[in-house]
Amino acid sequence: MDKVRTRYAPSPTGKMHVGNLRSALYEFLIAKHAGGDFMLRIEDTDQERFVEGATDIIYRTLDSAGLKHDEGPDKDGGYGPYVQSERMKSGIYMEYAKKLVERGEAYYCFCEKERLDSLKTEIVEGKEIMMYDKHCLLLPKEEVEANLASGKPFVIRQNIPNEGTTTFHDELYGDISVENAELDDMVLIKSDGYPTYNFANVVDDHTMNITHVVRGNEYLSSAPKYQRLYDAFGWESPVYIHLPLITDENHKKLSKRSGHASFEDLIGQGFLTEAVVNYIALLGWSPEDNREIFTLDELIREFDYHRISKSPAVFDIVKLKWMNGEYLKAMDFDKFFEMAKPYLKAALTKDYDLKKVAAMVKTRIEVFPDIAGHIDFFEAVPEYDVSMYAHKKMKTTPESSLEVLRELLPILEGQTDYSNDALYGTLSKYVADKGCKNGYVMWPVRTAVSGKQMTPGGATEIMEVLGKEESLKRLRAAIVKLEGQGISL
Repeated sequence: MDKVRTRYAPSPTGKMHVGNLRSALYEFLIAKHAGGDFMLRIEDTDQERFVEGATDIIYRTLDSAGLKHDEGPDKDGGYGPYVQSERMKSGIYMEYAKKLVERGEAYYCFCEKERLDSLKTEIVEGKEIMMYDKHCLLLPKEEVEANLASGKPFVIRQNIPNEGTTTFHDELYGDISVENAELDDMVLIKSDGYPTYNFANVVDDHTMNITHVVRGNEYLSSAPKYQRLYDAFGWESPVYIHLPLITDENHKKLSKRSGHASFEDLIGQGFLTEAVVNYIALLGWSPEDNREIFTLDELIREFDYHRISKSPAVFDIVKLKWMNGEYLKAMDFDKFFEMAKPYLKAALTKDYDLKKVAAMVKTRIEVFPDIAGHIDFFEAVPEYDVSMYAHKKMKTTPESSLEVLRELLPILEGQTDYSNDALYGTLSKYVADKGCKNGYVMWPVRTAVSGKQMTPGGATEIMEVLGKEESLKRLRAAIVKLEGQGISL
């Protein structure tokens, strides 16, 4: 087919891992960049690993990420059913497996567990793999038919020759050849009648006219077996794109214990969906320039799978936080406020103007949970050392700060308008009358009302939110604190 068709084919076994979401995103971008179709197919043939509710997680995640599928269980595009367990009811997998048996490319195996356990094993990629010895391939046709007629349990195995090589092409890795002797006669149909993941995958991809298959490079070792199936059927194989591994900052595979292995984990930590999708797009792919911020539509226009790297991609939570912060800065304020409101309410028990507090933190935070640490001083001034009043750049000392606070207190007690503009005007007039610089006055005032060296707003912005009574209370307490430390003029 000329039209590009990709598929995301997850197994409903739990939360969507970052690597799974990247595969879905790349498949979506490849299809949409070429004006093609993106399909969702649920691969649920592994009943032992099936997790109740996991299919709903898949739908929610794709919808939240903006990866709208053109076909799927809920959108029949003429290639359904789109759930493997439903496809199995039609007998499609057994039908194709029997075709391979007729061609000599597969065979019935009746070996019992005891015999299989006695066979030799090999270590492949750190795992112990049993290498089947083709015992049942040599069974007389009559014996096979008699076993089937009597209902003897069986599996159907792929018949891979012991000699020669199998070659497949990957868009990133080029041509890869493997000695057939290294390949096991993998099971195609299990004893319960269900197809194995690998076999169902190939049959479904072909019958659904999938043109590009995107998956992690951990499947590179299985690719020769896929290729042999395509060759055995006489089918054209799809374009293979095997993606690089995603590691943590220590170059180890992402784990659930890391807390950022799944999409739901990241959203729960206060990250924006758009930022997560943007960041994941860059885990293994890079644009022609050094640009880093992309909308989904921009990614569709720019995405070229030939620019995917073979090197492992490092999931850097610090970089993701930076990117999320950029998204928050650019966000419409009303939208930001609605999203920030639950965090503001959780952090503040007093009746403050939450919109004004939100405006202060909008450009200061990287994720929403950061809000609490930025505004905790509104609840109460934390304990602090009076040495904080000394600031070299502002040319302030505890002594100069005490003088400023004492002189300002009666002025601010007489002030009725506690809006930011009015307060700033009052302090600016005091600065001018005193013949000093702004920081000489603003630093001690901000320290007095916040008790912190870093705050999301300036002195008068904080006082506006606190209001007159609370602001004066804190200024008086600061004077007492400085005097109690023996500070004098």
